[in-house]
Amino acid sequence: MSDPAVAMVVTEPDGPLVTSAVDTAPLEGQQVRISVRASGVCHADIGTARAPKAGPDAPVTPGHEVAGVIAEVGGQVRGWTVGERVAVGWFGGSCGHCAFCRDGDVVHCPERKVPGLSYPGGWAQSITVPADAPARVPDGLDLFDAAVFGCAGVTTFNAVRKAGTRTGGRVAVFGLGGLGHLAVQFAARLGYETVAVARGADREEPARGLGARHYVDSTREAPGAALGGVDHIICTASTTEALGELVTGLRPHGRLTLVGVDDGSLCLPVGLLVGQGVSVTGHLTGSARETEEAMAFAVTNGVRPMIERMPLREAGAAVARLRSASPRFRIVLDPSQVS
Repeated sequence: MSDPAVAMVVTEPDGPLVTSAVDTAPLEGQQVRISVRASGVCHADIGTARAPKAGPDAPVTPGHEVAGVIAEVGGQVRGWTVGERVAVGWFGGSCGHCAFCRDGDVVHCPERKVPGLSYPGGWAQSITVPADAPARVPDGLDLFDAAVFGCAGVTTFNAVRKAGTRTGGRVAVFGLGGLGHLAVQFAARLGYETVAVARGADREEPARGLGARHYVDSTREAPGAALGGVDHIICTASTTEALGELVTGLRPHGRLTLVGVDDGSLCLPVGLLVGQGVSVTGHLTGSARETEEAMAFAVTNGVRPMIERMPLREAGAAVARLRSASPRFRIVLDPSQVS
């Protein structure tokens, strides 16, 4: 056993997040241990922190937006060395042999692992992950920014670039929170005429500062009608209520991509889908290699998450704030602050 590391754990369903000294077990052959320097707080962590299967002998450590430095590598690991800066996100490893993995689509591997769900997550001073999970962090990117790219960053980057939008096309981003503020930056830096859609006039100035050329205040006008025919709408808000109207803002052959989700169902005008040839699709995260591409693009083009740092010991308060939707963009926990 290595020296114990401090982690935030839940030991009973819907219980509090408490600090705990956790022993780090010897590595298996294909594992990497990372000394965590920053760990993001994502909307999905709300469900993880509820920990419905947690118990005193089965504590849950949430956290799937992790950045740090490799501290140890397993005996069968090749390609990683101690001291490298890395990030790990919602993609936390795959089987490597299924049809999806062999096609390069590791995100949809039926055995895909998620930090915090498949194994103890990153709200800790140390995390052990499969060797295929980390992404190299490029020079010029702070680790507190890099943590966000493991989930929110690569998710929005892929949602924008993989949609097949025509060169110079119009892309609208619905929601200007933790996902949306990144999607606006990526769409603008990729050369699209970018429209931000959010609630309230007070968000127009920050939206334009992020790169939006146009702004729609959804409290004053129906966003679908206001958009006037865009090629692609990226929905980053965790709601399905507005989608039936929002899809009317697409031009023929346009696409609506769902990134933020809730437990609701879609109610869409089928006649419009058929008559205008529009499509509705979902998008989920990215591979470690795609995370590297997102970070490289960010360094080259000046894309950065807007973050608020909180001590690791305040992870419970961070989750409470996320439940109340009070953070403006992203919260990142600092594992150096645990006492």
